[in-house]
Amino acid sequence: MLRFLLKRFLLAVSVLFAVSVIAFGLFFALPADPVTGMCPKNCNAERLDRVRTELGLNDPKTEQYANYMKGIFVGRDLGSAQGGQCAAPCLGYSYVNSESVTDTFARVLPVTLSVVLPAAVLWLALGVGLGMVSALRRGTLLDRISIGFTLTFASMQLYFVGAVLLLIFVYTLKILPTPRYVSPLEDPLAWAQGMVLPWLTLALMFSAIYARLARAQMVETLNEDFIRTARAKGAPKRRVYGRHALRAAITPIVTVAGLDVGSALGGTVITETTFGLQGLGRTAVEAVRQGDLPTIMATVLLAAVFVVVANLVVDLLYAFIDPRVRLG
Repeated sequence: MLRFLLKRFLLAVSVLFAVSVIAFGLFFALPADPVTGMCPKNCNAERLDRVRTELGLNDPKTEQYANYMKGIFVGRDLGSAQGGQCAAPCLGYSYVNSESVTDTFARVLPVTLSVVLPAAVLWLALGVGLGMVSALRRGTLLDRISIGFTLTFASMQLYFVGAVLLLIFVYTLKILPTPRYVSPLEDPLAWAQGMVLPWLTLALMFSAIYARLARAQMVETLNEDFIRTARAKGAPKRRVYGRHALRAAITPIVTVAGLDVGSALGGTVITETTFGLQGLGRTAVEAVRQGDLPTIMATVLLAAVFVVVANLVVDLLYAFIDPRVRLG
């Protein structure tokens, strides 16, 4: 296990290093001058030169990259015009927002985490549960209803479902407040009430996909020889379905879930825009529109971290879910 963890850690570091080099090359090492997009329209030549000097863009590209990566791990001095000392992890300074990118992420990242993580629990529980029941009741009315549910929501767009739920529960029935973010540390009830519609929207959309996947995997697994052997030995149905069939069928579901959660943590743009939440995804879109290169690059790096960590967690879960998997 230790050897596997070390190999995966080194691979993750290699991937993140490659992403950082590519992102830096795209956003800062291109011939185009990034200062022109970051500086206000009334900037004169003197102001542009000062901003370029403050950002260190006159330094060699390798030195710029080394200073940026150094700031992530140990912090760095951004100069008085950029807020002075920036503690680790220092992701640069945004002239558009007039604050460090780290401060921006500290404000918007909890919003994205509050949207994605509880919604992931809901869509996995609903999707896997519905898929299992449908597989065990193949050909029945319940199975047909499940198939209809999955086909319906799998063919819809997230912004449409979100708008319909807003119209029904907020503006028509008025049983839910307008979605907004409140820190769960301040008021857990207000936090849950403000997030319930985004959770429900993501759960309906993603659970349709997971229900179809879980049903297909469960049907295939129930036809395996080891399931027939367990039944022939007189094992209880609960043990056959829960301990043997589910563990074998859930492995590909965990793989897809890891990728989906990792990607969603990188920014749920449509969800945040639909419900007016200022999370990581919406911040990234605004940064692209405003030419805020430090924020764009930091978003790319953070999204890569989420995906890499999610894949590492999935690999570790394999050892506990499927004993046939050997880590080494």
